[in-house]
Amino acid sequence: MRQFFTIAANAFMELVRQPVFLLLMTGSVLFELFLAVPYYFAFGDESKLVKNSALAVMLLAGLFGAVLSASASLAREIRVGTALAVLSKPIGRARFLLAKFAGLAAALTVLTYVNLIGVLLCSKMAFDAYGSTDVAALGVFAACVAIAYALGGFSNFFLRRPFVSDAVFALVVMATIAAFVIFRFAQPESGAYSQGQVDWRLVPAGILILFALWILAALALACSTRLDTIPTLAVCSAFFLIGLMSDYLYSQAGGKIGGGGPWWASTLYTVIPNWQLFWLADALDMGKSTFHWHYVAKAFAYTIGYAGAALAVGTALFEDRELS
Repeated sequence: MRQFFTIAANAFMELVRQPVFLLLMTGSVLFELFLAVPYYFAFGDESKLVKNSALAVMLLAGLFGAVLSASASLAREIRVGTALAVLSKPIGRARFLLAKFAGLAAALTVLTYVNLIGVLLCSKMAFDAYGSTDVAALGVFAACVAIAYALGGFSNFFLRRPFVSDAVFALVVMATIAAFVIFRFAQPESGAYSQGQVDWRLVPAGILILFALWILAALALACSTRLDTIPTLAVCSAFFLIGLMSDYLYSQAGGKIGGGGPWWASTLYTVIPNWQLFWLADALDMGKSTFHWHYVAKAFAYTIGYAGAALAVGTALFEDRELS
């Protein structure tokens, strides 16, 4: 187990040291906050529009993060020969692949956590046509992002530490501090649609998006055993788009949700991940006040099963892969 945790920790640190990871984290959370800035004039649905858009940004950022991180974690190591050097030790390929997935899942969890903070801030900052932009909240969060980058630069210049990884960890801490300050002390403008209240229903919605990203990470890692970055992105994008339409395609093939239908349609419906199971924005729009956490538990079980199946396929593809 020590070898497993060592490989997973090294994979995690290698991913958070990638400049694209820091840029993706910073760009996605800042864009989420930007969504709460303009006037939309959406006839009272401004808050719903902002929250749905922020959740979509979280999902798309995780999609790119999963594919790019999987390619950097495995495909690049196979190409440059690092994987061969590690596997020359008494380490099985299945353990190596599972450890890589654990490091990748941890990195995606960090990315999703920061994005979830941005989504919660959006729910507080959203306003209708009679409100105005929460400039104070924007200023606090922007200052915290600047401090995080300054701390990364300080550690790099004076302590000779890697800038990117220190900036990532500093951004996680400073985003948490910024959220606490804004939630605790920032007061809403008069007439603001959300009345300064955080929509905590977005927390389970964000957790479900994290589960979807873990499945995407498993698919991307399985593809990375044979493919490079661009083909992996194409395959994962195809799985993503088809999975969004899986219910519609299954019904068009004569299948019935819950059972029944041609065997080939049922097989394809089982193989293709159904992303609608992880998207709760529609439930938020319908005014659901609470989520049953047992649904999150069932989604977690589905995630473990599907990710395990994808990693099993990836292990089979990796076993006979020539690394020299």
